[in-house]
Amino acid sequence: MASTGRSDVGAALAKDFLSVLDLSGPILERLLDLAATLKADRRLGPQAPTAGALSGRHVAMLFEKPSLRTRSTFEIAVRELGAETLHVPAEFADGSREPLDDVARNLERWVNALVIRTYAQAKVVSMAAAAPCLHVVNALSDEQHPCQALADMLTLRERWGTLRGRCVAFVGDGNNVATSLAHATALLGLSLHVASPRGYELPEAAVHVSNEVRRDGELRLFTDPHEAVDGVDAVYTDVWVSMGQEREAERRKHVFSAYQVNAPLMAQAAPGALFMHCLPAHRDEEVTPEVLDSPVSVVFDQAENRLHTEKALLLMLLGG
Repeated sequence: MASTGRSDVGAALAKDFLSVLDLSGPILERLLDLAATLKADRRLGPQAPTAGALSGRHVAMLFEKPSLRTRSTFEIAVRELGAETLHVPAEFADGSREPLDDVARNLERWVNALVIRTYAQAKVVSMAAAAPCLHVVNALSDEQHPCQALADMLTLRERWGTLRGRCVAFVGDGNNVATSLAHATALLGLSLHVASPRGYELPEAAVHVSNEVRRDGELRLFTDPHEAVDGVDAVYTDVWVSMGQEREAERRKHVFSAYQVNAPLMAQAAPGALFMHCLPAHRDEEVTPEVLDSPVSVVFDQAENRLHTEKALLLMLLGG
């Protein structure tokens, strides 16, 4: 696994948020507490206590990958905290016009933070290391999706109250979403079952580090999705073909066809088990409409909570 940008998984918030592992368990819990407060205060609009907390700050947005939820929520988060956004053209993310490290060194002279959504985790790590005064936020890479995991944990806490002792099953590709979910559940004491076809499992490095930082519960890997979801409290899935994998689409659809989350699979989970998805969803591929649009689906709660957890993250990083 690429470096998270810090030498320990420790007690204080790091300069950057490149991975969920840049937080400790207690800091992650504090971030969720703050996010819940910010969510409740949002109805106050300009009178919210944090409405001007980041006044005079600037946050650059560099999106090499297209985005709906990530771009929208970060833009709103920055503005509702009183800061300004700077949109850096996507072509600067490939490093061909000028080295990424130089892009970062320039940005740190003008802005306080950089939110980057790109392909390689190594790009995020390199830019964070090159600019010691710039707070870098990983808004998604091929290897990790830490901002999504923050919203996931807030959503589950809203529904359950207490996270420790609960169990979530992730069904599908052991991808960036699954990796960050493994990190977050480990820090907060949830058990995680990951069911994937052979060759598409959660990376060994993600398994190893999640077990190293685990506070409670366990991480178990399965090939049989029915076994993985047996008795769990929530079932999570993601698309079978992520951005950059389009050439593998037909093969992946065949490989993952037995991993669709449908009503029979959900019936094997605990009564009232939640359904989760980071979106966008492909109906009738990884999930059926019957499940996605059901009363137990919390997918739009997850999407909404991206805003509140990102606001909390920006406040904690920038000291508002």
